[in-house]
Amino acid sequence: MNVVHYFAKNVWVVFGIVLIWRGLWYLLDELDRVLFGGAHFVTAVIGIIVGLFVLYLPDRDLKELEKL
Repeated sequence: MNVVHYFAKNVWVVFGIVLIWRGLWYLLDELDRVLFGGAHFVTAVIGIIVGLFVLYLPDRDLKELEKL
């Protein structure tokens, strides 16, 4: 596989991931508006807690945060 093909393939993968991220972002913003009346602080705290839980589940630790 040549370098141009490899680069093009990876650009498309990144583009797809960004589009998924954007869609989820807007859906969660709408959910925030509908369920919590746009209370961003509350949903931010809930998001942090859920994110920590998701990182904790596979290995039962938070070693992924050590890389930050």
